[in-house]
Amino acid sequence: MGNSMFSMCKKNGMFFNSATEELGSYYPIRPECQADVPKTRFKARVGKTLSPRRWNAAFSQDGHLDIAGVLRRIQRGGIHPLIKGAVWEFLLGCYDPNSTFDERNDIRERRREQYAAWKVECQKMVPSIGSGKLITTPIISDDGHPVRDPSFSTYVQDNDTAKSNGGTLDRNEIQWKLSLPQIGLDVVRTDRTLVYYENEANQAKLWDVLAVYAWIDKDIVYVQGMNDICSPMIILLEHEADAFWCFERAMRRLRENFKCTSTSMGVQSQLSTLAQVIKAINPKLHQHLEDVDGGEYLFAIRMLMVLFRREFSFVDAIYLWEVMWAMEYNPNIYSSYEDSRDANSSSGIKNDEVKVNNKILKQYGKFERKNLKTGWTDQRGALAVFLVASVLETKNKRLLREAQGLDDVVQILGEITGNLDAKKALHEALKIHKKYLSKAKRSQ
Repeated sequence: MGNSMFSMCKKNGMFFNSATEELGSYYPIRPECQADVPKTRFKARVGKTLSPRRWNAAFSQDGHLDIAGVLRRIQRGGIHPLIKGAVWEFLLGCYDPNSTFDERNDIRERRREQYAAWKVECQKMVPSIGSGKLITTPIISDDGHPVRDPSFSTYVQDNDTAKSNGGTLDRNEIQWKLSLPQIGLDVVRTDRTLVYYENEANQAKLWDVLAVYAWIDKDIVYVQGMNDICSPMIILLEHEADAFWCFERAMRRLRENFKCTSTSMGVQSQLSTLAQVIKAINPKLHQHLEDVDGGEYLFAIRMLMVLFRREFSFVDAIYLWEVMWAMEYNPNIYSSYEDSRDANSSSGIKNDEVKVNNKILKQYGKFERKNLKTGWTDQRGALAVFLVASVLETKNKRLLREAQGLDDVVQILGEITGNLDAKKALHEALKIHKKYLSKAKRSQ
């Protein structure tokens, strides 16, 4: 659909039907679900949204990308649906803007081969992977013994519970196989209002990508919410391997949030930063939240874990993501990931300690540029934290007046679903970020 639509638009010399183009047609909603989804506020705008024409013009003859110009346009008006997947690959660090077309083609082919190899490895253990089907019921018990379930076909029974390593499974394989039905259950609930996921093959594609990722990231494996992060990549990128690598890069940024132990959640570090931010910019609200037993800010977990996927329509959520990623963009992101020896480590990107000139500064996103100029290096302070802070600020008066307990806080914040303007929220987040950095600097 994307290629044919792109060709048609290119032929007509147009990429926008009007100054404010409706985008719902690109991600159609099932008719019976129309009343259940939040209203979409984002519109592609001529002269602001990054269009396919602008995107193509941003490349030199051999393929070098003018990332500074691309970032400016995205921060002003997001990305047109026809090119979202391709642009996301750069924003998330899949490719270096300074690379050529040929270099990127080589990288793409190598990654596709690597993904195919991992997928074959997984298929040998669970042949349902790659079959166009997905698993939603257990195939092994907690101790690794095969589970015989009458709902399975004979094929799945005989193969998905096949013995490995001489009949015994190692801990990693047990952990992975136990995660597969949970991934399946989450997949069938993912973006189920979209026509795209009426097709079981598309659901299976999402399940395959998450299953392979769970196998290679043995520290995280799979945690609920990763399906919400992965789904847009599946929809936007036609080739499954490309979608996988886009998701893998996104997880470099987010995986610390999904790390859980028996005593702590990975997202707690960002919750702690959120508490510091609110305490600095609005001490009265912070004290009130403490008084009503909300001082740990646990009510913000979902917003941070899945980056507001539940608070916005699909179109608004992915617009929010791409503008956030553009604002947080660091030109060293690709080399940082490639230089990392641990394929599953977090990004490790740090603000440059050396002075950079204005030309280099333009290659940073607006949010990251501010951090660089002020020397703020706290990697827990992602833009998402300030976005949550902006939401709390918009509800400040109601929270102070009406919240008598944690349930009231949750209820008041729950009302933002479908009623939050992503563009305004981002604008407020940047203002809060600037205010917080100013206060933090004065207190040093």
